Amino acid sequence: MAFEGLSSRLQEITRKIRGKARITESDLKEMLREVKLALLEADVNYKIVKEFIESIREKALGQDVLKSLTPGQQVVKIVKDELVELLGGTESKVNFTPNPPTIIMLVGLQGSGKTTTAGKLANLFRKQGKKPLLVACDVYRPAAIKQLQVVGKQLNIPVYANETSKDVVHIARQAISVAMSKLNDVVILDTAGRLHIDEELMDELKRLKTNIKPHEILLVVDSMTGQDAVNVAEKFNTTVGIDGVVLTKLDGDTRGGSALSVKKVTGKPIKFAATGEKLSDIEVFHPERMASRILGMGDILSVIEKAEEAFDQEQAEKLEKQLRKREFDLDDYLTQIRQIKKMGSFSSLLKLIPGMNQLKDVKIDDKEFVRIEAIICSMTKEEKRDVRLLNASRRQRIAKGSGTSVQEINKFIKSFEMTQKMMKKMKSNKGGLKKMMNGIDENTLKNFKF
Repeated sequence: MAFEGLSSRLQEITRKIRGKARITESDLKEMLREVKLALLEADVNYKIVKEFIESIREKALGQDVLKSLTPGQQVVKIVKDELVELLGGTESKVNFTPNPPTIIMLVGLQGSGKTTTAGKLANLFRKQGKKPLLVACDVYRPAAIKQLQVVGKQLNIPVYANETSKDVVHIARQAISVAMSKLNDVVILDTAGRLHIDEELMDELKRLKTNIKPHEILLVVDSMTGQDAVNVAEKFNTTVGIDGVVLTKLDGDTRGGSALSVKKVTGKPIKFAATGEKLSDIEVFHPERMASRILGMGDILSVIEKAEEAFDQEQAEKLEKQLRKREFDLDDYLTQIRQIKKMGSFSSLLKLIPGMNQLKDVKIDDKEFVRIEAIICSMTKEEKRDVRLLNASRRQRIAKGSGTSVQEINKFIKSFEMTQKMMKKMKSNKGGLKKMMNGIDENTLKNFKF
């Protein structure tokens, strides 16, 4: 996972200093040395590390910090604030034009994940109420057009392609005309990449920019390429000019130094981060939330957003009414499991909860959801409504049908019966289930101190 190495090092450093009742210049020097090493190991640009450490040193040596009642916590706050600033300070949004369509041009090297990112962004914008159109502007890479069409089909999002033309400016113009006639308000151009930066690639992108005048040029950067990612970002920005960065493969890079360097080097914000292989695995980049994750302070607001997106309020109210008439059964349980699965892997969600990343011995098996689903789907309607019907022979049949063991069936039923008891208590609390599914009040969490 992104920043894993850096995160564990920084958390250990901040844990040591947070509890100190008094901090000397010697303590601070030792901490900054460790922070410097952690950042360099994470592949952060040396010049940026030097500036980062110097900025913390200047602020932490202030008399207000050294003489405060909680100097350790003050220093940790300074580290977090500087990390937020390094990541961009504030969230940077896509500038949608009031006169649609908004044209977004994706640029980057071959293999950085542009085509998949195009699909992920289209999916994200559709959730925001937009009507996107994907455009195949990579006319060189074999099967590039087909790949985008497959992504579009999976998402049920239209793709414009002209397989007879090699003129990308002509293709883009045709696509914009189609978008206007079909009322698509966002056009995403998936441009060609190369294995290295060359004049031919840059000339084509400059021609597209001059003739099409995209509202946003987003550079797609593979975070696993380390310092090369920073060099690529700098080159694209000086040659073509970019408005923002999309970091891909953050789930595969344990260092993440490129993310900490790219904003500082280019002066352009990181707008999105791709965090997995699924076409839903992309999120708006929030510098403050990312800094909190790196320092082990969690990211509860992201959990809430995932929950609000996954859980249907009408379905929650409907389920609550049903529960008042009858008991919580396995069909209800299956519905809840499928809602939770929409939020992402359970292990990734736990990492967003403050303190959970410190529980090194806790092992989360995301395949457990699959096993539970298989068990429930192997039951009859009557068995789902009343688990008391599950005698020894029925349990053996369910075990065979779900590819599990009788012991696993017994363990699951016992766990479900405990859930049933909890749901019975909630029946007496009107609106309790809906509140649970809709999450926690956001303002309360914003003011929460970790």
